[in-house]
Amino acid sequence: MKMKLFQTICRQLRSSKFSVESAALVAFSTSSYSCGRKKKVNPYEEVDQEKYSNLVQSVLSSRGVAQTPGSVEEDALLCGPVSKHKLPNQGEDRRVPQNWFPIFNPERSDKPNASDPSVPLKIPLQRNVIPSVTRVLQQTMTKQQVFLLERWKQRMILELGEDGFKEYTSNIFLQGKRFHEALESILSPQETLKERDENLLKSGYIESVQHILKDVSGVRALESAVQHETLNYIGLLDCVAEYQGKLCVIDWKTSEKPKPFIQSTFDNPLQVVAYMGAMNHDTNYSFQVQCGLIVVAYKDGSPAHPHFMDAELCSQYWAKWLLRLEEYTEKKKNQNIQKPEYSE
Repeated sequence: MKMKLFQTICRQLRSSKFSVESAALVAFSTSSYSCGRKKKVNPYEEVDQEKYSNLVQSVLSSRGVAQTPGSVEEDALLCGPVSKHKLPNQGEDRRVPQNWFPIFNPERSDKPNASDPSVPLKIPLQRNVIPSVTRVLQQTMTKQQVFLLERWKQRMILELGEDGFKEYTSNIFLQGKRFHEALESILSPQETLKERDENLLKSGYIESVQHILKDVSGVRALESAVQHETLNYIGLLDCVAEYQGKLCVIDWKTSEKPKPFIQSTFDNPLQVVAYMGAMNHDTNYSFQVQCGLIVVAYKDGSPAHPHFMDAELCSQYWAKWLLRLEEYTEKKKNQNIQKPEYSE
């Protein structure tokens, strides 16, 4: 009798309000973790909405503060889309290059030879039909990247006008060019700064990288061309030097927005490893490099962010670069590639 009574009470309890709470626990078990009757927390409620309010306003409307491509890409890469579905390009990481070629050259050493020149190499870039690293990356951007870039461009044109946008992009290009010229003057032992370069040393970008330059030594190459004869591409690297005692391909970048993570540097890591792989197999160089460094300098003079890439990380990005190179080659065969807007 007691057993039947106990079973009856249990059935009543299961059919009452406890069944509702149990169902709620099951329904939300895939999106959050809870103990007992603790209230479930929506993961999106924990996002700093105020921090990303400008981004949301910019993306969802045609008004608001204009976002540069870098700032939109940074938020997209750091936070990802608000979606429960996987993006189509997530399968790219699982792909393997069909034509594998090593990034490192086992026949070379990263130690300097006695016959190496005492001044940094500055091999001029030969303009020819061989595609550049910049062209390959531009022509293989994802649809999402193209959309963000075009949306930013149209928004800037609406705000500045056609002429204003041209002036804006020209100024950005000029700032980057002067920044690289100043760095080249600083890192070239045989060159003296020209009188017009004195103002460049006072710029915010140069001030931003001062703490980085203290750790840079043993410059091997500056603004020097590389060519990968096997994979058939060329490039113009910024610098090859020792950073904190390790020989690196160094890429100097400028930004108006903070980029504290390497993920927020967009395709820059692919650019670095592409130069590295080409240089390691270029007969104009007697040494090889196994590390990379991306330095993001800021116009306001705030300390630049250095993103160091060891040999393992470089190898991972190298595989991605090979995929982009294969995609470019395939597109070229199909004659779908348009004339590039920019070059190295």
